[in-house]
Parts: sequence; C-alpha cells; structure tokens
Amino acid sequence: MKQQTAKDKYQPNVSAFLALCGRNYALILKWLPDVAEVNESWTVEGQFGLLDVTIIENTKYTQLIEITRHLPNNDFLITPKACVRVYHDAQLAEVLTSQQIYRLKAVYDYPNVHMHQTDEKYQVNAFLEELLKIGCRPAKICSSSV
Repeated sequence: MKQQTAKDKYQPNVSAFLALCGRNYALILKWLPDVAEVNESWTVEGQFGLLDVTIIENTKYTQLIEITRHLPNNDFLITPKACVRVYHDAQLAEVLTSQQIYRLKAVYDYPNVHMHQTDEKYQVNAFLEELLKIGCRPAKICSSSV
C-alpha cells in the first residue's frame, strides 16, 4: 500500500481547457464582425444584459478584444472585465488578463500570496464562457467607433 506524504501536484486537463476555449470562440463568433478596426467598440445586448466589446489589436490570425459586462448601478461591485485573445487559425479564445490578474499562469502553487486557485486559468476562462452566454442570442448589436 502506497502512503501519500505530500499532496499530489495539480495536473491541468489540457483537452478540457482547449474544449472550453473552443466553446468561448464559438460564442464570440456569434457577434464578432468579420471586419473590425482597432479601437472599434460596440455593445452586444443579449437576453440577460449588455456586453461592451472593444478591439484592442488586430493581426492576420488573431485579435485581442476587451469584454466588459455592463452593470447598472454598480456602486458596490467591480465591473467584470477580461482581455481575450481570439485565435482564428486554431478557433480558440483564451483570457489573457482579468480583473487584477495581469498575466494568468497555467498552474498556481497553493496556497499563494494572491490566493489564486491552482486552476485559476481554467476558472477564469469558465467565467468568460458564462459571461459570453449573455450575448449568445444577441437582441441587438450597437456599433460605435472610439
């Protein structure tokens, strides 16, 4: 019988993570225009609220977009915001930064100073999936240039 003296190290499930990023890509494509300029922004009005979207960077195979959840009367809540890299060649969308996390690691030691979970990157991308479901059936897309 094997005795466990140290906690097993967390191993990320890469296939589950890639499947999640693929679902996020599919949700983003429902309202992402085919042609968009840098600093172009628009609002996606869905059944459950509003998403404010801005194109930060445009390259041949990728885009960097900022997605913000519009919250009315948000005096006490931090507005959810994520910077998402959209990989058109791989058909994936991955969160690069979110809230106060400026660079997400694949795995965090636990416990850590910032109290991130060991699977923080997966959880942030799962949160993005929930956020994107707001605009999965867009009622209206309002475009504006900044």
